Amino acid sequence: MSDEQPSSMSSGMNLRSIIPSIIINGAIPLIIFQVLKQYHYSDLVALSVAALFPAIGTLISIIRTRHIDLIAAIALIGIAVSIIAVFIGGDPRLLLIRESFLTGALGIACFVSFLLPRPLMFYFGRYFAAGNDPTRIAQYNANWQYPYFRYVNRIITVVWGVSYLGEFILRVIMVYTLPIPVVLGVSPIILGGITVATIAWTMAYANRARKRGEEMRREAQEARIS
Repeated sequence: MSDEQPSSMSSGMNLRSIIPSIIINGAIPLIIFQVLKQYHYSDLVALSVAALFPAIGTLISIIRTRHIDLIAAIALIGIAVSIIAVFIGGDPRLLLIRESFLTGALGIACFVSFLLPRPLMFYFGRYFAAGNDPTRIAQYNANWQYPYFRYVNRIITVVWGVSYLGEFILRVIMVYTLPIPVVLGVSPIILGGITVATIAWTMAYANRARKRGEEMRREAQEARIS
């Protein structure tokens, strides 16, 4: 990676995988919930069974492909956390906020990371740009010395923090104001839409920033020559 060249985070993000995740985490659980309610099961039972399907589907996908996409990871961890919360508190609405427990935590983590030497999205960017290659990791780390590179990473971290905290707040409002079937059907689309939009923005912004970084590097070289 060249000096002052922020990395695009696109290499590890497959946008096409998000649509199947929305179907698995939204449409199918909604159908399961509606069927169980027809047989007069309680909201807690119906939501618990509906929440298990995305978890099983995600586990099968991970085993088959040895890869986990962003939405599936959020759903899997969120389901586990919310099921535990339901058994502790007994509120079925906690199951409807399942993915957002994690997205909310990620949003907070983005802002808390500004208290650390490097923001959270620096590490995500490094993973997608360098993987486990020690040489590329060292090159990526070296870019931190450049002010523009630091600025870009901080801006990306702010945007992801706002996006995921906003999704969490929106999900909580929906859960406590809308009928359960509406939340089941709409919330995965909202999470998927916010994630897709944020990824697309990140890729576009990192692309522009990389070009700007290259221009700044050339201008610095020309200034040294002159």
